[in-house]
Amino acid sequence: MYGGMRGMKGLVYETSVLDPDEGIRFRGYSIPECQKLLPKAKGGEEPLPEGLFWLLVTGQIPTEEQVSWLSKEWAKRAALPSHVVTMLDNFPTNLHPMSQLSAAVTALNSESNFARAYAEGISRTKYWEVGNLGGLMENSKASIICSFSPWLSLLPHSDHEGGNVSAHTSHLVGSALSDPYLSFAAAMNGLAGPLHGLANQEVLVWLTHLQKEVGKDVSDEKLRDYIWNTLNSGRVVPGYGHAVLRKTDPRYTCQREFALKHLPNDPMFKLVAQLYKIVPNVLLEQGKAKNPWPNVDAHSGVLLQYYGMTEMNYYTVLFGVSRALGVLAQLIWSRALGFPLERPKSMSTEGLMKFVDSKSG
Repeated sequence: MYGGMRGMKGLVYETSVLDPDEGIRFRGYSIPECQKLLPKAKGGEEPLPEGLFWLLVTGQIPTEEQVSWLSKEWAKRAALPSHVVTMLDNFPTNLHPMSQLSAAVTALNSESNFARAYAEGISRTKYWEVGNLGGLMENSKASIICSFSPWLSLLPHSDHEGGNVSAHTSHLVGSALSDPYLSFAAAMNGLAGPLHGLANQEVLVWLTHLQKEVGKDVSDEKLRDYIWNTLNSGRVVPGYGHAVLRKTDPRYTCQREFALKHLPNDPMFKLVAQLYKIVPNVLLEQGKAKNPWPNVDAHSGVLLQYYGMTEMNYYTVLFGVSRALGVLAQLIWSRALGFPLERPKSMSTEGLMKFVDSKSG
């Protein structure tokens, strides 16, 4: 309880499971299997996000016809209400994009089919089927995903079982029968934290500072010294370690293989690859890290920067619209299964001490 309930089994989450050794599986399929089996865009190498959402919701690999149908359904919901556009335009330029995303999604509550149906007295057994695909992939979020996020940002970040902050938050808020917009906005507020989704931005900031200090063509020895200096100063190496995984994150591997194929000579990727050789051994030598291997955050920002997304503050937004695929697919199942309001019991420190004393005698 004092350790953040890490590892405690207390949630049912259908869409994905995280194995400490194998990594994430979406409905039983690994990332490489998803890349191979899900329908792809014409002439493209990578699967479409609509196919992944179909898999997460139904548990089945979709056909090209099913993906095409879903794409058209999402396109019908592409327009943002004018009041949301006006609100975004009036935000100060220094407001973090994640705050803007959360506020905009909250304001989209005005368009919620679920909230409208609930106010009209819809039966609880039909909560999950309000609107297309349960009414839970409502306006605008789908269109943002289709038009803005590259696949390599989508698949690795779409879902990561139910205990992480964003997934758990959406599940918790949704259990109060808040509509999908409010549930997703709450998840985004959690994702914006530096210990969760903001980490991919922090990794690139750290890499940029590293390059400025040691140069672009640094020897392994100097890089090793820099890492030790980072650790000895009480800081961590961002992008390394994971709460659950005990091997290299398969999402990192997926992105590394893409980079080796498409941008092998990019200076920032070469630095990331060099760190991959050195950091785990340093962390093992230090002896504090349970998992010295890289996670997805160690790589995703480098790919985004290479393809022109140089505004680092927006990286977590991409993470966020990707995470919509997983948490909203799960919300359909939470409603379909009739999950109740989530309400675990809490205790004070005094109460815990009394409990321990009563058991120790």
